[in-house]
Amino acid sequence: MGLDSAQIHAAVQAKFPQAIVEDQVAAVDPFLVIRPEELESVAFFCRDDESLQLDMLSCITGVDYPERQAIEVIYSLDSTTQHHRLTIKVQLPRDNPTVSTVESVWRTADWHERETYDLLGVDFAGHHNLIRILCAEDWEGHPLRKDYVMPESYHGIKNVVY
Repeated sequence: MGLDSAQIHAAVQAKFPQAIVEDQVAAVDPFLVIRPEELESVAFFCRDDESLQLDMLSCITGVDYPERQAIEVIYSLDSTTQHHRLTIKVQLPRDNPTVSTVESVWRTADWHERETYDLLGVDFAGHHNLIRILCAEDWEGHPLRKDYVMPESYHGIKNVVY
């Protein structure tokens, strides 16, 4: 079996003490909040470190916190060989949510980042093809933003809200 959350957090903290903003190892779902500018370095370490081997990015999602003027991007990492996991979060300013892509670390980030861009408006700097993936190319706004207002129609088709 793999490492427990405390061991994983300690390994990341030992390598990148300057990157850690918050360590919630005792939470029901433990997580680390790291500085956005450290994301790519931390991601490569998590993937390549022999004890961590977090080789699978299973999800990227985000949460809009308008009261804090922030968007939080959440990365769920898993080790298919060590059978442990890590959740990393980065907090971005709501008016310009930008963070580096992790496509070069985990290829599957391509789709996850596009979805988070489409629904929340997060710009993943350096992404090779950051275009909408769920909404139409000419869709306006980002539907998972808390202040998003659904348009009454789209190209003459009435939107129905259930």
